[in-house]
Amino acid sequence: MPTVNVGQRVASNWELVVKTKPEDQIHNDYWLLNQLSQGEGFVGKSGGDFITCPIEYALNTTVSSYSDMDIISTNRVDVFDRYEAQWKEYAGTYQISDLEMDRNSGEGQVFALAPAKLENLKNSMRATFNTDLFGAGTANSSKVFTGTQALVASSPSSGTVQSVDRASYSFARNQQTLGTQTTSAFDNLRAAMRSIYNLCSNGISSDHPTFAVTTRTVFEGFEGLLLANERFTEKGEGQGAFETLKFKGAKISFDVACPSGVLYFLNPKFLKLVYKTGSWMKAQPAIRPSNQTVDSILIRTMANLFTTNPRRLGAVTVIT
Repeated sequence: MPTVNVGQRVASNWELVVKTKPEDQIHNDYWLLNQLSQGEGFVGKSGGDFITCPIEYALNTTVSSYSDMDIISTNRVDVFDRYEAQWKEYAGTYQISDLEMDRNSGEGQVFALAPAKLENLKNSMRATFNTDLFGAGTANSSKVFTGTQALVASSPSSGTVQSVDRASYSFARNQQTLGTQTTSAFDNLRAAMRSIYNLCSNGISSDHPTFAVTTRTVFEGFEGLLLANERFTEKGEGQGAFETLKFKGAKISFDVACPSGVLYFLNPKFLKLVYKTGSWMKAQPAIRPSNQTVDSILIRTMANLFTTNPRRLGAVTVIT
């Protein structure tokens, strides 16, 4: 007997729904964003034309030994200035129609559609943020975050970053060294990591890098160099606790958005995700066109990545 539509078996049974929330098939663990969007690395400011930070960049050169009737310099010496960066804006929208809402009500609902669309949009923004945090700040006509490729550069003695010319002012340069192999894969990695870690540190007592981020390939290369009793992990990282290793005082893990062959040593004290207070993934009131039964919801963020002291940030590059 022919099937009229979908058949007796389908028509007589409800589908078995294993989960009542959509299973995420696309999003990753955005480790750099997670590290910066908590604690002192996540800074809300009420406004301003630029993101700025005053800096002390020079010694007072009038200081000198002298004898008896020598003339002591009274020259005025400029020792203060500032870094400045522009705000960057991000936005995304989702739409939901009255038909979708009506179908997604009562007995016909498997999961709440509107909150799920909102969560998807927020996760999509996080994915974009995390990718752009690793960038050079030049994508989309330079409307994106000033990312690590600019602030923790592979060529730190060139370019103007945060309005300071690094070719002219060495204090504005991050630390950098090569991690290229000599004979076997990753044979120079640990030595390069030691060098950058120590260069980023302010002596031995304080201001060391607190975390490092790299690619999965480099992370596995580093992990393969360790002895069994050196596989220290960092507690408190949730489900990722056993995936986070330690190098000296810095926890280290990988991020899928990290540029190939690079390992960054970072410290939220000196690298900050600065956002306009009240704008971090802020949902705007729903907008309904006069000629459609559809609501459009927009989420906006105003922020940028900012360094207060590039000398305390470092990169191992060209790792093989």
